[in-house]
Amino acid sequence: MSEYQYYEFQAVDRPLDEADREALRAYSTRARITAMSFTNHYNWGDFKGDPVVFMERWFDLHLHLTNWGTRELMIRLPKRLVDRDRLDSILDDCSLADFFEAGEWLVLDILDEREPGDEYWDDGSGWLTALAPLRADLLSGDWRILYLAWLAELDIEGRKDDETEPLPGIGPLTGALSAFAEFFRLDPDLVEAAAEAQAGIADGDLSADAIGAAVAAMPEGEKTALLRRVADGDPHVGAEIRRLARQAASAADSAKPTARRTVSDLRRRAAAIREGREAAEAERREAERLQQEREAEEARRARIVALRQRGEAVWDEIESEIDRRHASGYDRAAALLSDLKALAEEDGAAASFTDRVNDLRSRHSRKWGFIKRLEGL
Repeated sequence: MSEYQYYEFQAVDRPLDEADREALRAYSTRARITAMSFTNHYNWGDFKGDPVVFMERWFDLHLHLTNWGTRELMIRLPKRLVDRDRLDSILDDCSLADFFEAGEWLVLDILDEREPGDEYWDDGSGWLTALAPLRADLLSGDWRILYLAWLAELDIEGRKDDETEPLPGIGPLTGALSAFAEFFRLDPDLVEAAAEAQAGIADGDLSADAIGAAVAAMPEGEKTALLRRVADGDPHVGAEIRRLARQAASAADSAKPTARRTVSDLRRRAAAIREGREAAEAERREAERLQQEREAEEARRARIVALRQRGEAVWDEIESEIDRRHASGYDRAAALLSDLKALAEEDGAAASFTDRVNDLRSRHSRKWGFIKRLEGL
């Protein structure tokens, strides 16, 4: 197979104007360029631009996928809405994820360059749409995507057994988080183990009551300023309100410290989940096998009953199938003979059946295809 690369960029906060699209077109005559995206794939050549420049100038999201294993996701965030200390603490010593500054922006870059395994062929389309909600989650202070990046590195390179998880849990997973785990090929048993512990309010989903309480606690001047920003089309007001609600929840959560699991804890639990899943799968396969055996026996009994009723006509049909002189006729004759053998054994007429089969062998000895099918009768 030739090389394959897929590039997709999406704008979220601001659509591209005509000048932007004209500038992008200079990088590719084949790319699909809209007011919100740039998409292209390459079989022989390479992307002519620089993803970092594209993220600095135009786009909020970027996905790169290749058939030799590279998978990359970039997310651009306004600096003013990012808790840098929190980001640094979670990404500490995580080589899979990094961030860089670009003017007023902070760009999170998650890169996995493992060689592909046995996964099915993937052309890359549809992934960025599935992953896009993670940007809004980050802007609102939901850091669970970074936990998954940490978990991916645990799966890829390994971590010390006594190292603790960066958050107290990540469950329940959203569709976007599940897509992230699948895109970056995380061990599903490790992900399930991590998701068994629910994320605290400060890291996971917020209730409507929590958001309402955060708004109610704001001074009137702040509420008025937020409404003005909504009227001006600021796309980040909702995320900022959710972030403030998380900060309030975080202060409450800090009074109730939650024990965090170690790498060793997660690995043991993932192994137990894997064993349970494999045992359940083996049980399911065995149940299917037994069911198939029951159905096959019922079908065999029905055929034998029918043969008993047909009597000598079955032997006439066998002769007709043999005289057709091709594989399907020989298969049909052999199948009928197999059922007749079972019927003869039930009736105590095995010797008579053997004599008739020997007679068939003698009369049709030159039909090697048929003779071969008599083996075992």
